[in-house]
Amino acid sequence: MAEPVKPASETPAVKEASVVNPSNPKVSEQIPGEQTKGSQVAGAPSAVVLPVSNPAPSVTQAAAASINTIPFEPVISKYFGVQDSYTLKFYESHEGYSTARKYVGTNPAEMVNTVKESGLRGRGGAGFPTGLKWSFLAKNTGKPIYLAVNADESEPGTFKDRYILEDDPHQLLEGVILASYAIECHHAFIYLRGEFILGFERMNAALNEIKAAGYVGSNIFGTGYDLKITLCRGAGAYICGEETGMLSSIEGGRGYPKVKPPFPAVSGLFGCPTIVNNVETICNVAHIFKNGTKWFRQWGTEKSPGFKLFCLSGDVNNPGLVEVPMATPLSDVIEVYGKGMKNGKKIKAVIPGGSSAPLIKGDKVHEITMDYECMAANKTMLGSGAITILDEDKDIVSAIYNLMRFYHHESCGQCTPCREGTGWLEKLMHRFHHGHGKKKDIQLIWDVTRNMQGKTICVLADAAVMPMQSYLSMFPEEFEAKCDG
Repeated sequence: MAEPVKPASETPAVKEASVVNPSNPKVSEQIPGEQTKGSQVAGAPSAVVLPVSNPAPSVTQAAAASINTIPFEPVISKYFGVQDSYTLKFYESHEGYSTARKYVGTNPAEMVNTVKESGLRGRGGAGFPTGLKWSFLAKNTGKPIYLAVNADESEPGTFKDRYILEDDPHQLLEGVILASYAIECHHAFIYLRGEFILGFERMNAALNEIKAAGYVGSNIFGTGYDLKITLCRGAGAYICGEETGMLSSIEGGRGYPKVKPPFPAVSGLFGCPTIVNNVETICNVAHIFKNGTKWFRQWGTEKSPGFKLFCLSGDVNNPGLVEVPMATPLSDVIEVYGKGMKNGKKIKAVIPGGSSAPLIKGDKVHEITMDYECMAANKTMLGSGAITILDEDKDIVSAIYNLMRFYHHESCGQCTPCREGTGWLEKLMHRFHHGHGKKKDIQLIWDVTRNMQGKTICVLADAAVMPMQSYLSMFPEEFEAKCDG
C-alpha cells in the first residue's frame, strides 16, 4: 500500500551522516523470505546517508582507510532529508540549473562525447555505457526523438530512485534538460511507479515550478530550444520496469515488453528513436556536466567509474541508503555503513544487486568489491544496487519460495516459458517450503529453469531463474532437508 502524502512541515531537517526521515521509513527491514506476495518493500527502518570521508565513529582505522583512499562526500544524496530540498528555491540556492544554462545552446554532439568519456554506466541494473547508448540513436529519420526516464522502481529491496523523486526532484529535472538537449529530444517522459504517491506529488510540483520559471517549455534560457516534459504514472506492474514494457505502457497499451531488435534507440516510443535511462543515471549526467569527466573518474575503476547509491537491507544493525564510490569493498558497506550484523551473527549469504542477482556466500564477502567487473567475475551482478544480507539462521528455501511467488505474480503472461515456468517454480517451492519436497523435484527444478532461460521476449524469466539456480546450487542441503521422499 502506498504511503499517504506527508505535509512538508513533517519532513525533518537533518544533517549529513544522520538518519533520513526516521518518522517516515522507506526501507524494508524484511528479508526475501518474510515479504508478502507481490510486495516490494514494507515497514522499514530509517535510512542513512553517510559521507565516505566521515565514517561512523565506531569504525576501525583499518576499515576507514580502505574506503578513504580518495576523499568522497555524497553527491546524488547530498541534500536528502534536508528541509525543503525538493523546492526550486532550495535547489537554486545551491547552483541549481546553472549547469543547464551553461550547456543548453552548445554543441549536442560534444555533450554526448562528454558522457561517453566519463564512462558512466546505467544505474538501473544492466550497467550499459550511457554515452554509447546515446550514440546509437538513429539520426535523420524525420521522426521525433524521445527520452524516457525509467522511474518505475519495483525491484525488491530497491529504494534509491524513490529518495531522488521525493527529496531532490529538481536534480532529476536538470539532468533531463541536459540529456534531452544532448540527444536533440524535444519531448521527454518520466514514468513513475504508481505506488510512488509522494514522489509523484513532489515531481509534479517541481515540474510546475520550472514551467513557471521558463526552464522548460518554449525557448529555454533564450536559446531557441523547446522541451516538453510529461509525467506518466504506472499502475503497479513490475514488468513496466523493463524498458520496452514501460514504453508500451506510456503508449497506452498493456505493459507488454517488445521484441528486440529493433532496439528503442532505433524504434522505441511510438516507433521513434528513444533513449531510456534510469533516474539515478540521469542525475549523474547533471553532475558530470557540472564537474567534468576527470572529476567523475577519480573514483571507481576504469570500467566502473564514479559512485553509486546502494540500498542496504536485511540482517544488519543499520539498514538504509548509502552512497559510496564504485569498487568500495562489500565488507565495508556492511561493517562501516550497516554497522555490522545483528546480534553478532555470521553472514550466510548476500544478495548483491536486487532479488534477481545470484547469491554471494558469506565466506566470499571479503573478496567482493561493488563494481561491475568484480560482480561478473563472481558470476553475479551489481544490478540495481539493492544489497540484502541474510544471516546464518535464515531459511534459504523460504527465501527463494517468496521470490518465486513474486516473479510468478509479476509475470505479464505474454511468453509461455515465463507464464508457465514461474508458476511451476512457485508450486515446486511451495512443496519444499512446507517440507513435502521430493528428491526427484530437485532435478525437475533444473529442467524447468533451463527451459525458461533465454527463451522469452524480456528477461523476467531469467530474473526468476538466476536466483533459483543460485540458491539451489549453493545450498543443496537445505532443499534436500525439506524432502519427505
